[in-house]
Amino acid sequence: MSDDVEIPEPDVSEEHPISENWVWVGAHRPPSPRILFEHMTTNWATVDSPTDVHPGASYSAARRRRLAERFADKTIVVPTGNFKVRANDTDYPFRAGTDFFYLTGCDEPDAVLVISPGDSPRSTLYVPHRRDASTHEYYTDARYGELWVGARRGVIEAAIYYDVEAAPLESLEKDLVALGGTDVVTLRGFDASVGVLHEESELDDELAVVLSELRLVKDEFEITQLQRAVDATVQGFRDVVRALPTAIERGERVIEGVFNLRARVEGNDIGYETIAASGPHATTLHWQRNTGDVRSGDLLLLDAGVEGHELYTADVTRTMPINGKFSPAQRRIYDLVYAAQSAGIAAVKPGANFMDPHEAAMKVLAEGLYELGILKEEPEYALRKDRQLHRRYTLHGTSHMLGIDVHDCANARNEFYHGDLREGYVLTVEPGLYFQSNDLTVPEEYRGIGVRIEDDVLVTADGSRNLSAALPRAADDIEAWMAELWSNPAPDLGL
Repeated sequence: MSDDVEIPEPDVSEEHPISENWVWVGAHRPPSPRILFEHMTTNWATVDSPTDVHPGASYSAARRRRLAERFADKTIVVPTGNFKVRANDTDYPFRAGTDFFYLTGCDEPDAVLVISPGDSPRSTLYVPHRRDASTHEYYTDARYGELWVGARRGVIEAAIYYDVEAAPLESLEKDLVALGGTDVVTLRGFDASVGVLHEESELDDELAVVLSELRLVKDEFEITQLQRAVDATVQGFRDVVRALPTAIERGERVIEGVFNLRARVEGNDIGYETIAASGPHATTLHWQRNTGDVRSGDLLLLDAGVEGHELYTADVTRTMPINGKFSPAQRRIYDLVYAAQSAGIAAVKPGANFMDPHEAAMKVLAEGLYELGILKEEPEYALRKDRQLHRRYTLHGTSHMLGIDVHDCANARNEFYHGDLREGYVLTVEPGLYFQSNDLTVPEEYRGIGVRIEDDVLVTADGSRNLSAALPRAADDIEAWMAELWSNPAPDLGL
């Protein structure tokens, strides 16, 4: 019997006339009689432990070694985080902490990685004990019990699958406290119960920074995962085009739902909240309500990405005519953004500065806005740092890093994040123009038009590779692509 099972003394009161012990299992649930406890925790066949190993285990081990080199003679503690309550006794789906997952590939909640110093640094993955049929939690714990939520990897299973030494989470505090407080570096903000075991130090902040900077360069495994996420995203965009006739009847929710179905069929989930912005909603940079109408003659701006099973996410945007044909005004704006994005992609190469794609794209946009009569000042003057007048119509940056997080490596220092691009970096290139419906500086024919084109670009040894090149970008190609998909309207959901 588990030591932490609470079995009260026999109760022969009027409320409980039966003179036998009970197990209390939670609010608003009747107590569980001891005989049921014994019945539920015995006579179960032994289930063999799996013997397969995580496909990225060798890469995770290499990442841990690189991290240990940066904190020689220090014990490194990286927790993944815990469940977060959505409503009362229901949780949000758990997603592993990014840095923890990068170092382990482990998606179990509450787990903690400890890297101990030495000539050969030792990694230990602390995971909770299983709430299997040998424990009362099996049927009494709705958050962790395996009857409720299914089997999770315990110590033995985790050690095999992640190819790392594993230990029970229950021994973590004892093991860490024994180390003392001066030689421990902890990643803060993920697990309060771990954070209190040692005093905070400046090295804690440095740990978060170093992890982000290590993640800037993607290894072969990461690039493969990103490509898979992008490929699934491409299929999701195709699904949406095929569903546009239904969306015209039912609204933006159809677009969101169709894409999100693909994300669950092909991956773990969406990488971020899908932006399904039709008509003037496309001028709101992060329109995520997706409650509007979808009208023939308007544009649809779809910004969406599948998060793969290994948590790497795509981030792709296409703007397309809902009826399959750009109007003359829509095409003029689209072609301008397309030219800007093409210039931005051409600027991605090793040794280029992170801001080079942005500056190339903004130059094209400013020149186009001037030719359209929207910018009244010469492009070079309008682009000056003390002017920036073009930003009324294109407020956001052109690029951000991409990986396990959609806005990846956010804790990296500016000189690294905004420094020179290196082989293995993956970044977005996503210029846009947004003309608000009530903007009196814009000719009326352009008001309410929002266009963004976004691709995921890998920096290679001699240039770059567009991971999302399978989706058409040019206006003529967009129209031809949509017509071809409509000629074969049956959705291909891969089921």
